[in-house]
Amino acid sequence: MPDIIQLVKTNCRDCHCCIRYCPTKAIRYSGHQANIIGNMCVLCGECYRVCPHDAKSIVDGKEITKVLIQQSDGPVIASIDPAFPAFFGVGLSSITEGLKAIGFDEVEETAIGAAIVKKHYDMLISESKDDVIISTTCPSVVSLVEKYYSELIPCLAPVVSPMVAHAQDIKRRIPDAKIVHIGGCIARKQEQYDTDVDAMLTFDELEEIFRLENITLTPQKEPPLEASMERRFCLPGGMLSCLNTPEDPTFSMMEFDGVDMCRHALDDIRKGSIRKCFVELNMCNGGCVGSPIMEHYRNEPVRGSYLIRASAGPKHFDVPDVHHGENFRAFQSRTPRMKNPLESEIREILKSIGRDSPEKELNCGTCGYPTCRDKAIAIYRGIADPNMCLPHIMAQTRSFQSNILDNTPNGVIILNEDFEIQVINPKAMELMNIRHESDVLGENVVRILDPTPFFNLYSSGQRLSTEKRYFSDYRKYCVQTIVNDTSSHTMMCILRDVTEEEEARLERERIGKDTIEIADKIVDKQMRIVQDIAMLLGETTAETKIALTKLKERIDINENE
Repeated sequence: MPDIIQLVKTNCRDCHCCIRYCPTKAIRYSGHQANIIGNMCVLCGECYRVCPHDAKSIVDGKEITKVLIQQSDGPVIASIDPAFPAFFGVGLSSITEGLKAIGFDEVEETAIGAAIVKKHYDMLISESKDDVIISTTCPSVVSLVEKYYSELIPCLAPVVSPMVAHAQDIKRRIPDAKIVHIGGCIARKQEQYDTDVDAMLTFDELEEIFRLENITLTPQKEPPLEASMERRFCLPGGMLSCLNTPEDPTFSMMEFDGVDMCRHALDDIRKGSIRKCFVELNMCNGGCVGSPIMEHYRNEPVRGSYLIRASAGPKHFDVPDVHHGENFRAFQSRTPRMKNPLESEIREILKSIGRDSPEKELNCGTCGYPTCRDKAIAIYRGIADPNMCLPHIMAQTRSFQSNILDNTPNGVIILNEDFEIQVINPKAMELMNIRHESDVLGENVVRILDPTPFFNLYSSGQRLSTEKRYFSDYRKYCVQTIVNDTSSHTMMCILRDVTEEEEARLERERIGKDTIEIADKIVDKQMRIVQDIAMLLGETTAETKIALTKLKERIDINENE
């Protein structure tokens, strides 16, 4: 048997929305995806209804229906749920015309099965008024009782649903018929197995077939059949409005719809708070008109209820009398096997998610579980993500952020889009001689820094600017980096103090300049000395030349003589 509700892995965004709304917490988070646990699921369809990313899909019945129409040896008969006017906005003649156009041999109303079931309830209530009777027309309610209220199984009316009763009636009349139920209930996809129903289409699947076959339903004026009261079965209290049970002051008749009200009713029955009553339960708010399929595709519950009430006549469908043993259904406990942790194990898990005392158990429900203890038990059972505790994650993030800001060697200032200071860390306060962060929080950045670089970056739409600046008010040199985060509408200023580096650089420049000046002076002095020496050498050489010239002349004279 395939899973009726399936996960579309590519769409799951780990938002935990489905677990928050799942009444039985039948969701296992693994690999950041929400996987449905089949033996815990009651097919209420809440996860399908609330998923904001279309990460849940319903097993498709179109292909098997197509095969039945094309290959069946007997007639293929459509059993259409009485909620169809709320989805398609047309009457029986129009929907019949459309269904025959796609290949169905006959079209009948599931409300005929409701009339059969109604007779069984009349008989059951008239014969058993000693305790509580719980209706079994809603397969999701039946699944909820079998899995989570097994002690109330004796209270379940041993009667099949209208869908199954109608299929049994068709098979009795036409043994070789193939039956396709068409409705808006997800749980009936599973109920069809091991019954006379051969396939099931949801309303949206039928609409898709009409679209593919280019079939347009034409509304026709159709006055309600006089004998069609059971069309109300899909509305809240629809069964009660059809019963012929005489009033009895010692026996109550009640109806409740919606997951929460159904669970409240079952809780009170289990506690013995209510006795001697018939309780009609429907898991969908607003009855079948409010089913997840209806809400997903045609979220018009008031209009839908109006159309259905307008289609119902004042008399019952004409069906044969029923007898004991007919349309009987048995129930069995299907309680999921789940490990139960010891109290010490629960406390250990709670401690691991920052809930080491009862005072710290916030029970905020953001993880999808009503209490921190419920979450801890789910973690123990391996179906919950221990990392999905929003307050714990936020506390860890704040602690991590605080550690970074408190210990970074750089000054950090965070501004909002109005250039108001939202965060300033200790290093920035030290750089700017600020005693208390409250002195500047909420103030405009002009209070402590030149706002021009911030304005320029914001107006340019650029993400980053970096420059070295001297802050004369603080006698500091800093490399100022401004990050413009447009997604969060914040600006972060990071100040790296380079005063010592800058002063050392300036000192090196001064020493270099002085060294150059001294070298220039030495070179000048040496040049002057060289020049003086050259001058002296020049004078001595000239004198020597004169003396030698005179000496040569005298020697020449003597030789001539």
